[in-house]
Amino acid sequence: MFPPSIWSPINKVPATSDSQVIRCAACGTLNRVPQEKLDQGLAPVCGKCQAPLPAPAVLTVTDATFSDQVEKSKLPVLVDLWAEWCGPCKMIAPALEQIAREMRGKLRVAKVNVDDNPVTAQRFDVRSIPLLVVMKDGREVDRLVGAQPKSAILNRLQSILS
Repeated sequence: MFPPSIWSPINKVPATSDSQVIRCAACGTLNRVPQEKLDQGLAPVCGKCQAPLPAPAVLTVTDATFSDQVEKSKLPVLVDLWAEWCGPCKMIAPALEQIAREMRGKLRVAKVNVDDNPVTAQRFDVRSIPLLVVMKDGREVDRLVGAQPKSAILNRLQSILS
């Protein structure tokens, strides 16, 4: 049905660059939620039990949505440029999720898959991943190359957020 490269690692639910997969806390069902609906601020509900779904902490950004979600953001944005096949990218993902939850309201965290979004990857001259780019007021203010521990990421963010 779908080529293996676009399957989400979560129970083989197809994921696309224009949707997010969110697990229902009430019944455990995986729900594919269109990114467009999340961007509009609509509150998603589970397709099975109709319970409200938790808002994703990390945004999924594409070439088409980068300007609106990152450059026009009122908050600084930590952009994770990553790829599905990249082991170090997967290693830092939990730390980025934690940072997104802990700093909600002060910082946004966004993920850009470089394989699916070559325009953004080229724009930031991505030569090694993971690459973390900090954007503030629509421009790059810092970048971290390679897998970094959560503490190192937070230390770099402190000077930007203060």
